[in-house]
Amino acid sequence: MGDKTAILMRRLLVVLCLGSVLTGYDNTAASGAQDFDGNSRRGADLVKQYGCGGCHEIPGIANADGNVGPSLRRIATRTYIAGFIQNTPDNMTFWIEDPQRMLPGNAMPSSGISQDDARDIIAFLYTLK
Repeated sequence: MGDKTAILMRRLLVVLCLGSVLTGYDNTAASGAQDFDGNSRRGADLVKQYGCGGCHEIPGIANADGNVGPSLRRIATRTYIAGFIQNTPDNMTFWIEDPQRMLPGNAMPSSGISQDDARDIIAFLYTLK
């Protein structure tokens, strides 16, 4: 392993460890919509409006067959967002609002989504079980 690769690997390890500490530990499964106050119908419309299907496959959304980001099929049942952020309504809200703040350099762009819009989008995503 070259020096640059080793440095990058150490930085990634630090980011992952910090992410675990900052997001807390919770060994429960994803919370889902049962304790969440967003509007899932409006969220489905917002997913279309923001063009999320250009990068993600999203069940129930016409022409949402992107393959840049992960499929959002069964996102409500996943334990983690982006591989290491605990899947909770609050974390998903922060992720949708500003993914670059949560994990700098990831492929998902910050799209200027407001907190209210993010909560409704998440209410829709948590219907995908």
